[in-house]
Amino acid sequence: MRKAKTLLSVYLAYMLEYRAELFLWALAGVLPLILLGVWTEAARSGDFPLSPGEFARYFLMVFLVRQATVVWVVWEFERDVVEGRLSFRLLRPLDPFFDHLAAHVAERLARLPFVVLLTLLFFWLFPEARFLPEPKPFLLGLLFTLLAFLLRYLMQYTTAMLTFWSERASAVEEVFFLLYLFLSGTIAPLEVFPEPLRALALLTPFPYLVYLPAGLLAGQEVGLFPGVWVMLFWGLVFLLLWRLLWRLGLRRYSGMGA
Repeated sequence: MRKAKTLLSVYLAYMLEYRAELFLWALAGVLPLILLGVWTEAARSGDFPLSPGEFARYFLMVFLVRQATVVWVVWEFERDVVEGRLSFRLLRPLDPFFDHLAAHVAERLARLPFVVLLTLLFFWLFPEARFLPEPKPFLLGLLFTLLAFLLRYLMQYTTAMLTFWSERASAVEEVFFLLYLFLSGTIAPLEVFPEPLRALALLTPFPYLVYLPAGLLAGQEVGLFPGVWVMLFWGLVFLLLWRLLWRLGLRRYSGMGA
């Protein structure tokens, strides 16, 4: 706990030095707010499973979930390996996994005021999105937002292990990001997907990174099961894969590049 407290305080001070950049990062995640206008207008003139108000609330929660679950560890780890900075991290009595995790948590805390301001602006522009959430689904949504962040971090950290064999592991992450963008519910809620595509998407980890927590936070009917088991399954897969690639990768690491 002392290590965690020290890491968080150090990284929080570091993140606060880049307040303007944090605001730009938060602003860069407004894609769901843009899509909100598109889908609410489509719902007014077409036959969709969600009403304009439900679309507005859903995309607001997508915006908040994505702000809470953004991860960039693959680029940081890639630079550590390529530039040899991983050597210094290995000298510390702490797995670099937790070092980078502390930086992400601290960044969430520093980003929070900007997210609140953008949310208030959103409520002003889209008053139909205002609602009073039910306590139980809202708390479940917060829990699954935390789990979504941990799963997304674990997935990307596992991808970062490929840096030991290739200096461009981030290129693999960009392919995953395309799948994440279309299958996670960021572009559209899964209710509007064709049934075969929806069934296929629910077998992947991507819907549980955005769609599940956003739907719960918005107070919509979202099936928790078998989604919880799928989420746990993928978490275990990436956990085991990370440990395996980490051990194999360290044998290849030479101090300056892999």
